Amino acid sequence: MEKEGMKSNTSVSVFSLGIFVLGLPFALVRSGYVGLVLLALSAWVCNHTGRILVSCLYEEEQRVRVRQSYQDITEACCKGLWPGWEGVGGWMVNVAQLIELLMTCTLYLLVSTNLLSDCLSAAALHRSVCSLLCLLLLLPCLLLTDLRPVSVLSLLCSLAHGLISLLVMLFCLSCASNWYWSSLSLAVDPENFLVSVGVIIFSYTSQIFLPSLEGSMEDRGQFDTMLGRTHGAACIMKTLFALLAALTWGSETSEVVTDNLPPNLRPVVNMCLLAKALLSYPLPFYAAAEILQSCFLRDASNSSNSKHKGRGVSRPALMTRCTLLLTSYFLALLVPRFSLLMGLTGSVTGAALTLILPCLFHLRLQWLRLTVRDRLTDVCILSLGVMCSVSGVICAMKRLVEGS
Repeated sequence: MEKEGMKSNTSVSVFSLGIFVLGLPFALVRSGYVGLVLLALSAWVCNHTGRILVSCLYEEEQRVRVRQSYQDITEACCKGLWPGWEGVGGWMVNVAQLIELLMTCTLYLLVSTNLLSDCLSAAALHRSVCSLLCLLLLLPCLLLTDLRPVSVLSLLCSLAHGLISLLVMLFCLSCASNWYWSSLSLAVDPENFLVSVGVIIFSYTSQIFLPSLEGSMEDRGQFDTMLGRTHGAACIMKTLFALLAALTWGSETSEVVTDNLPPNLRPVVNMCLLAKALLSYPLPFYAAAEILQSCFLRDASNSSNSKHKGRGVSRPALMTRCTLLLTSYFLALLVPRFSLLMGLTGSVTGAALTLILPCLFHLRLQWLRLTVRDRLTDVCILSLGVMCSVSGVICAMKRLVEGS
């Protein structure tokens, strides 16, 4: 049953980030031609850190899988550094995962509010009213005991989202004669660029799910090939989508690119995306709630078992979920800028879980077996991740405080 749960969580995580591609054109306009290089470089780096993270699950001499999760790797790295640090390492990873999942929930709620506000523009509803309506639509998440129906619906919506992305790209191609070639430049504002780095990193974030994905594969030897092909395809699609949209709308590119579509096309597209965002929200919400319950509620294991017996959600678990839902709601109200919140999340947890920690783990657990080239590669990615994370957080926080 545990392995089955891993499969479910992993499969849905692949689809849960799809809607955030809509923020890439805006990030590309802000980062210029360097952003194109960054899109390709991020794909390669994330593919590399994904492979080395999974390699830390094994003892290389016997090629035996001795660890099962990101938390297990963290605890193995902390072991021996200081008495009791294994638990601290696991706690830190849980906090990082929780923050990333919470920010993902907030981003889904934020983009849902934007889409609903646009769909109901004729009614002239205030933004806070649209946010409250989205919150009411998400209340059933509090009683979730099984993600299978939601996963199926989310998969269908993800397929629809793929068609919408294709539709946007075809529309952009139809406007090729009016493209703004000057919208991309080599000279970019440093603060805009650093926020864009966080946005791009966040669009590739998936490392916390890779150990369970690799563990659920029938032929684990094909993992590296699968990961490489996935990142390659994602890089091509994201780069094409972002580039076409940036050339079509230039400096007028919105934070959510569908806002640039013509009035006769935008309502239909936004309604589909609204459904996709609302149906995707339960997935990170459920995962975040599970982490909170396992860390703070003594009856977490009992409630987990009771869910399979149809006894519903316990009162402590319900209170935890209410707190989580309201937290994401208030964060969406406090941080109305989609690109800044996405950039901040990418700079904090995205850089840590995707760039910094995998390299640290690889160097710590497999130092003696690594070549000089491998060590230099890990150190370079680690250093780059730290610099991007610190500078990106500073710039994003500055923009949020300024309210720009």
